[in-house]
Amino acid sequence: MLNRIVLIGRLTRDPEMRYTPQGVPVASFTLAVDRSFANQQGQRETDFIDCIAWRKLGETVGNHLTKGRLVATEGRLQIRSYEAQDGSKRRVAEVVCDSVRFLDRPRDGAAAPDPMPGEADLPDDLPF
Repeated sequence: MLNRIVLIGRLTRDPEMRYTPQGVPVASFTLAVDRSFANQQGQRETDFIDCIAWRKLGETVGNHLTKGRLVATEGRLQIRSYEAQDGSKRRVAEVVCDSVRFLDRPRDGAAAPDPMPGEADLPDDLPF
């Protein structure tokens, strides 16, 4: 069995950083991912996909990413259920990230964070 998902998209808002009661950091964010095909009007549609990153990766995401940043994520799709305040049952689909790669530089000119383990630095002379 295999449950892997790879996404490239832009953050729709700054990550939401929180900690579990045991002190484990977790960052939540949403990626806007364009579909690879156009609709009948010739426009590309966009999917908005919820993602979460735990522990050290969550801290890195929460400390260094902001709305509009381009990232690549890899992880697994998780479907969970919960009961809402009104008593109705709800289901949520989200990507639990194993890695998040920063694909652009911060807009404000701030220094980019150190790469994640296994992530190579991009050369400064790339044509794009």
